[in-house]
Amino acid sequence: MSDMPEINPHGPELVYVVIANHIAAQITSGRLPVDARLPSEIAMAAEYGVARMTISRAVRELRERGLVRTVVGKGTYVSAKPTGDGPAEKG
Repeated sequence: MSDMPEINPHGPELVYVVIANHIAAQITSGRLPVDARLPSEIAMAAEYGVARMTISRAVRELRERGLVRTVVGKGTYVSAKPTGDGPAEKG
């Protein structure tokens, strides 16, 4: 991941939403293409400087938006680019 967002745990936006929006932006820009594998939750937690559970919630948010899919035992993969007119605009 790159261009890390500013994460303020005391700010008005939920941390997991900030992270989910950041990953969604990378999917939109093509930096994370369809079928790209996301880093492990532990690796992303270290990269963003947050708890693994925060990353887990961000990934769940991305799944709910239809942007990623998780394959048990394999990892989480980009499944689609946001269209700009659906739940991917949530946040």
